[in-house]
Amino acid sequence: MTAEIPRRTLGSTGEEVSIIGMGGAHISRADARSHAIKLVRAGIDRGITFMDNCWDYSQGRSEEWMGDALKGGFRDRVFLMTKIDGRTRAVAAKQIDQSLHRLQVDYVDLMQLHEVIRRDDPRRAFAPGGAMEALVEAREKGKIRFIGFTGHKDPDIHLRMLAQDFAWDTVQLPLNLLDAHYNSFEKKVLPVLNERGIGVLAMKPLAGGELLQTGAVSAVDALRYVMSLPVDVVINGMESLEDVDQALEAAAGFSPLPGAGIEELLQRTAPFAGEGKYEGYKTTHDYDGTYWHPQWMETARV
Repeated sequence: MTAEIPRRTLGSTGEEVSIIGMGGAHISRADARSHAIKLVRAGIDRGITFMDNCWDYSQGRSEEWMGDALKGGFRDRVFLMTKIDGRTRAVAAKQIDQSLHRLQVDYVDLMQLHEVIRRDDPRRAFAPGGAMEALVEAREKGKIRFIGFTGHKDPDIHLRMLAQDFAWDTVQLPLNLLDAHYNSFEKKVLPVLNERGIGVLAMKPLAGGELLQTGAVSAVDALRYVMSLPVDVVINGMESLEDVDQALEAAAGFSPLPGAGIEELLQRTAPFAGEGKYEGYKTTHDYDGTYWHPQWMETARV
């Protein structure tokens, strides 16, 4: 593969990032630390510049292994993002420091408040003594450069967060060929982000792998659909070098799909999209780490 990986400007930050990003949750699923390091470095060497991670992925192992992978000059070649679960100022501040320690860096480019999936999450985040105070303080101290939030449950909760009096740098949201048909982040939230110049981080382009179970589309088609939307980076899980090859096949020399091509993909996936059957992150708690571990929001592990 010789075609370059396109880059896009991340919202209003002025930063350029690769159109494809490496999902941190999958890093720790490699069969060994050495394999994870090889995976991350292979992605970077082939043009991936956006690294995703989170404080809670695999009890911190994902951040630790990514930190090891970014040694030897690789850190300077990427835009590094991670996330925290803490909802209070004290817990969020502790998690920020723990993430920096695991990643072995003095700062990250982007820190996001993770799993904004409950209707009272916006209120809790912005309450006196809430997590947003810790994020703003960390930015002032140079520990983070930009601030965003993530969520995968309900577009209306994203809109509640966006209604807060805060200048978000980024928002992470699920965008894929199933979402387009049901309780859609693409239809409800994406236009708001574009209008306000907020960086768009698309996640779950394969609907957590469930989209491929339908047999309606290939992984490459699914990735190219999301890349054709007005997004800045598509974060994709990669657990093997084959996964890296697949993501880069979709991204290399990418140009947006024509309208007819998009419509064809939507028609093929429509029969599988009713009531979110294949979007468990919206309709079940299977993907909700902070549902199964509510203590993550209130206490930070040492």
